[in-house]
Amino acid sequence: MATAVEEKGASVELLTGSEVMAHICRLADVDVITAYPIRPYDTVMQYVSRMIANGELDADYIPAESEHGQFEIVKHASACGARVFTGSSGVGWLYAMEPLAVTAGLRIPMVALVGCRALDDPGAFGTEHNDALLVRDLGWMINFPDTPQESVEMGLMAYRVAEDPRVFLPCAIAMDGAFLTHSQAIVHLPSQERVNEFLPPYDRGDLLLHPDNPITIAPQANEDWLMEIRRQSSEAAKNAYTVLKEVHKDYCRIFDDDVNPFIDEYMTDDADIVLCGMGTMSLPVKVAIREMRKDGKKVGWVRLKWVRPFPTDELRASLSRFKAVGVIDRDYSYGSPFHGGILFNEIKAALYGSDNQPLMKGFVCGLGGREVLLKDVQSMADQVNAMADSGKPDNEVTWMGVRG
Repeated sequence: MATAVEEKGASVELLTGSEVMAHICRLADVDVITAYPIRPYDTVMQYVSRMIANGELDADYIPAESEHGQFEIVKHASACGARVFTGSSGVGWLYAMEPLAVTAGLRIPMVALVGCRALDDPGAFGTEHNDALLVRDLGWMINFPDTPQESVEMGLMAYRVAEDPRVFLPCAIAMDGAFLTHSQAIVHLPSQERVNEFLPPYDRGDLLLHPDNPITIAPQANEDWLMEIRRQSSEAAKNAYTVLKEVHKDYCRIFDDDVNPFIDEYMTDDADIVLCGMGTMSLPVKVAIREMRKDGKKVGWVRLKWVRPFPTDELRASLSRFKAVGVIDRDYSYGSPFHGGILFNEIKAALYGSDNQPLMKGFVCGLGGREVLLKDVQSMADQVNAMADSGKPDNEVTWMGVRG
């Protein structure tokens, strides 16, 4: 934000992604926060509890007995009109799967952080995206910031979009464990005045659960009305795309910023091929691209910021400009088409039938928090270049950096 440091109430601080989310809770004036510890998400709750103890944040802070319990608490608090925040990681996120599904079905605009980590077994704390992506078909919106600064944008926009009456769907902010949750960077925090202008109070209207407004929450519908309810949720998910574009314009106006709401491009203007992915993988990829550019290789990078709503039109417009695309997944989808990752198959489906459809190749890389090395990125780019030169698709999905 260009004018953040010049404005009263704005600040510049050295923060991790987790600490940014605590500040988002403060700036958004969140009413109810629940906590249950699991790495790497638990650093958010440590910082939140300190802010509450220091009088910087006024919120009901409720330690729950389990991940399942903490999501149930904020689900009901949101139904009663409270702005809420919670989160988890890995298998803790999965343990809460019942309330995660119900939250979307009940049209509850909960905002939750997923500190992305590998799913057990084997036990691992390193980042993978499968935990966050498991709710992509349930009605949850999902975004993947790549820096602590971008977490400010995505955190504030998450509340604004989720709480829009045309949407009323939960939003998962998916942060790469350790690489983003625990890594510090200089962050420009906006003033409370600007946030108040951007983010109105949460208002459920006629859907408020209150003694003066007797309504039914979680009715038993069975076959009589279930399809109609599902269709309503589908329309809300469609609305999220339009609302996000509107919110993005307002964000840029209020915060003097200029960001693309859905995708981020790097060195793509004259690129022949591009690599595509999500999250903090952009850091090693951008470094490798700069090195390859020195050797005359015209390689670019396209990063998805939101995977739900999925930016189909934006991706088609972007990726159809290139000869070939390499999709890097920090996840897996066993037995899927071409045995590719989740993002590879989603992008492949989005580009199907588009004009100037580029050749595509899938890669799986960096699972369990393994470092994505420059040589890995260069190898992926070389394979995509070879496919572009041949003019023939390469449907073999390559796992990068696997020993043996």
